[in-house]
Formats: sequence, structure tokens, C-alpha cells
Amino acid sequence: MLAILQARTSSTRLPGKVLRPILGRPMLARQIERLQRSRHIGPLVVATSSESSDDPLASLCNELGLRCHRGSLNDVLDRFYGAAAAQPPSEHVIRLTGDCPLADPQVIDACIDFHLAGGYDYSTNAFQPTFPDGLDIEVFRFSCLEEAWREATLPSEREHVTPFIHQRPERYRIGHYRQERDLSWLRWTVDEPADFEAADTIYRALYPANPAFTTADILAWLAGHPEVIALNSQIPRNEGYIQSLARDPQHSKLAGSSS
Repeated sequence: MLAILQARTSSTRLPGKVLRPILGRPMLARQIERLQRSRHIGPLVVATSSESSDDPLASLCNELGLRCHRGSLNDVLDRFYGAAAAQPPSEHVIRLTGDCPLADPQVIDACIDFHLAGGYDYSTNAFQPTFPDGLDIEVFRFSCLEEAWREATLPSEREHVTPFIHQRPERYRIGHYRQERDLSWLRWTVDEPADFEAADTIYRALYPANPAFTTADILAWLAGHPEVIALNSQIPRNEGYIQSLARDPQHSKLAGSSS
């Protein structure tokens, strides 16, 4: 199944985070190493911007032998759709983001299995969260992505790719993948310096002995190191998306005044 990993170096909260080294390799390369253990991910494409600031990302993709699609910096939906449309036809598309160095291929595969078995248009583990923040995955039909690309107008819809789909349950069949144990209070994504410190600490503790360390390994290690959990526990989940939503009403007013 086609997977598209969106990444850029111009993050406002932690610029250049995807290229920050973890054990001597860029954070994004560490994430890709984990993603390539997925049973279901076939072609993996990195979608980055056409800005010169993302030239190092394109070079990294070349080094890793990965396809790289470059497009709009701010209209991420257009960039993402362009990346998908440029590949051989795929009925379903996996969306991943480059701020998840602890991504779990087992969770990814389980969510894809859930999506296919349920016949859903869109499936995710992110909006009724029970997994740690940073293990997020979205899977959706290419036809839904194409409709979003054609019809979406709000800033949040263009910046975050899938809101047009997941905010329309009357139009699309939505699946929420959950687990029994609620671990959504754990933060394994990287948006802030404290997030990177936590992820880097986990890698240094686990990777040398077992490069394929799992979520269960992380949880077992963190049980004895609560100070690492505390590093970033105060940072709210989905802060960037919440900020984007706040810009939507202003956009709607401007659109109304110009019509």
C-alpha cells in the first residue's frame, strides 16, 4: 500500500527537527528505518516542500533510495495529493508525518488491517486516541483524498490534509482504531526541544542493544524512568492543529466579504 511521509525543515517550534541527529543519523532516517519494517507499506514517498530549505531532505531521500515529491510548503493537501497522484494507482493511501521517530510498524499494520476489514473510507487511531501521541496513522481511499483536494477551502483543511474527510462522517465511512489500554497521555511525538530530548533518550537506552525495539520495550523501560515521561508531559496534544482551526473563522469571514 502506498505510504506518504510528509516532512519539512521549517517547523516553527523546533526548526530542522527532522534532520536532528539521533545516534548519528537524522531523526527522519531513524523513523524511516522503523517504517520499513511494516508488512503493509509498499512504496514509501517523502512529501516535502519545493523551498530551498528542504533541499537537505531531498538529498537524504536520495541517499536512502526513497522517492521524494516536492510541492507547496503551506498547501500541504496539494503537496500530499501531488505525491499520491504521481505514483502508480493505489486504492488506499497511508498518511504519516515526519515528527514520529518512535513510529510502530505493528500499530501501523494493525490499523491498516482494521481499515480494510471494516471497509472504511478513512481510518485512524488519532481522534479517539488510546495510543501514545507519536504513533498516529491515517489510512484512506485515494478517491476521498482527491475529493478533499478538489473541494477543501479552509486553512485547517489545506494545512492538515485530512480534516475535510474526517469531519464529514455523514459523507465518509469513518473507522477509529483503538486499543483496550489507554496510553494517550504519553507523548512520543517531536514538536518541542523537550520532545526531542525524550525521544533521543529512549533511542540511546534501547537502540544499541535492539534496533528493532518495540512499543512494549519502550513502555517497559519508561516504567523505570518516569523522569523521561515528565520531560514533555505538560505539552498539549495536537497543538498545531488546534492553532490551525483557530484561523478558520477569520478565513470564512474574508471569503464571505469577497463574495
